[in-house]
Amino acid sequence: MAAAGKLTIDDLDVAGRRVLVRVDFNVPLEDGRVADDTRIRASLPTLRALLDRGAALVLVTHLGRPKGRVVEELRLDPVARRLAELLGREVRKVDDVTGPQARAAAAALEPGQVLLLENVRFDPREEKNDPDFARELAGLADLFVNDAFGTAHRAHASTEGVARFLPAAAGLLMAAEIAALSRLVNNPERPFWALVGGGKVADKLRVLERLVDRCDGLIIGGGMANTFLAAQGIDVGASRVEPDLFDAARAVMGRAGERGIPLLLPVDVVAADRFAEDAQTRVVPVEAIPAGWMALDVGPASLDAFAEALRPARTVFWNGPFGVFEWPAFAEGTRRLAQVVAELDAWTVVGGGDSAAAVHQAGVADRIDHISTGGGASLEFVEGRPLPGVEALADTAGGAAARHG
Repeated sequence: MAAAGKLTIDDLDVAGRRVLVRVDFNVPLEDGRVADDTRIRASLPTLRALLDRGAALVLVTHLGRPKGRVVEELRLDPVARRLAELLGREVRKVDDVTGPQARAAAAALEPGQVLLLENVRFDPREEKNDPDFARELAGLADLFVNDAFGTAHRAHASTEGVARFLPAAAGLLMAAEIAALSRLVNNPERPFWALVGGGKVADKLRVLERLVDRCDGLIIGGGMANTFLAAQGIDVGASRVEPDLFDAARAVMGRAGERGIPLLLPVDVVAADRFAEDAQTRVVPVEAIPAGWMALDVGPASLDAFAEALRPARTVFWNGPFGVFEWPAFAEGTRRLAQVVAELDAWTVVGGGDSAAAVHQAGVADRIDHISTGGGASLEFVEGRPLPGVEALADTAGGAAARHG
């Protein structure tokens, strides 16, 4: 699979070689077990392809935010056990990253064997992208494969730094992400609609500014819609708004008007008398939110309007929930939106994080064309910002050195 001019594992001769693979096993743990193995499963095609071709694998990942120190609850032993079950082969796990134990275990690897290093963020040099640490990681292997798109927007030692010392290629998951998002940004079939939700405009202003110049229709929901409504002078009660971004919201709406594209906001909401799972609720028009109440989900009339507007779409990008979907009382809007997107006769991309969780909860994940494994990374890609973990991969023009080096 081509990945925007970058080398992939198809360009590498891995037989008999040790391959350092940056994976994203940042998974939830409960009672010493992996609670959700979605990210581990996403890595399996790459790992199996490398193993089938005679490679020995040294896997590196982070888990949580230990901030450069050892946190017992964030050790990777449960991850190693679950990976071994899924791969159907032994996965040896060591308790250090580049220390003597890791070096000895890596040196002893035979083709077809798998080694998992300890949580790379236990070493404070990881997030500093320390070149000495990157060199130590590189010393464990002959080749580097990055399959962790979810961390590609971070310039860390295990995502960007190590690629300076080893031939570096994209794994199958990384290649699929680059290909799908490149198509979305560079060559979408039109009409191209974008749906952007989430809590704060501040988190997604840059992507909104990018999308309003590229798409044929824009729908804004979630908590951020309150700021857009308030910027138009609508009283949204006690809903959270960002007054310092009213001008930015008006600029996005003005740009949509200049381009002659629709920008849709909720016309009704599920309002609550307090921010609580068991709050009293009622569906009201956006202009009629009671004093002291707040909008916590998009309403049914809004969803009908969104569904009608999206019907002719040929490409759809969705990032961010349209309500506090973690709470059942405010999950219906996001769940129904997931169903609407899944039913479209369009090429659909869901941008990771909460949106990905929503399509899985709605039972329609198999009807979405591409679900990104990286929320922040997918947004930055769509914004047009270079991702350090992608930029560091070797270009295909230099493929010969990686294939025969």
